[in-house]
Amino acid sequence: MDRIFDASIFTSAFVTLFVIMDPVGTVPIFLSLTGGYEPRRVRRAARQAVLVSLVVILVFAFFGQSILDYLHVSLPALQCAGGLLLLLVALELLTGRGDEPMAQGDTNVALVPLGTPLLAGPGAIVATMVFSKHVHNVGDFLAVGAAVVAVHLCIWLAMTFSIPILRLLRESGILLVTRIAGLLLSAIAVQLVADAVHAFIKAYS
Repeated sequence: MDRIFDASIFTSAFVTLFVIMDPVGTVPIFLSLTGGYEPRRVRRAARQAVLVSLVVILVFAFFGQSILDYLHVSLPALQCAGGLLLLLVALELLTGRGDEPMAQGDTNVALVPLGTPLLAGPGAIVATMVFSKHVHNVGDFLAVGAAVVAVHLCIWLAMTFSIPILRLLRESGILLVTRIAGLLLSAIAVQLVADAVHAFIKAYS
């Protein structure tokens, strides 16, 4: 008889996604992108970013390979695209050109770049696609789904409790956090592109 819930798969998927998505590490970037927002808008951005990421990851977890095959897109190509998009955001954070639009403009940063590709990035998408291949019954399905939801709950809590930090840092502190976040985000972006290039070379050599 199939188990109703597979705790081992849940633990493995949760730990893997938690490390990849890094709820604590997203806080500085979240603070920098929402520095000019009111507390109510910050909470809404956190909620929207988590929901977008959750939907994207669940879709790719169970339909990702079919989508990529239909579009004739490889995983390294998706990874490289995500890295380039993050690099553009990182450059805006480092140079300060994105400060005004992010704080006052109509652009919803909760969708891009927070929801995707920062949270629902290539690493998280690939990981969930791998775990979905081990789904053979209802228990496995519930375990993977619960792990994805649990990680996103951790991300939402981290972003929500960042609001007191946002109030404490004020404008000068947010500026400092923005520059540091831009540097970290640029490193993440370059690593994504480098890994994609390595995968391309390995695939076509």
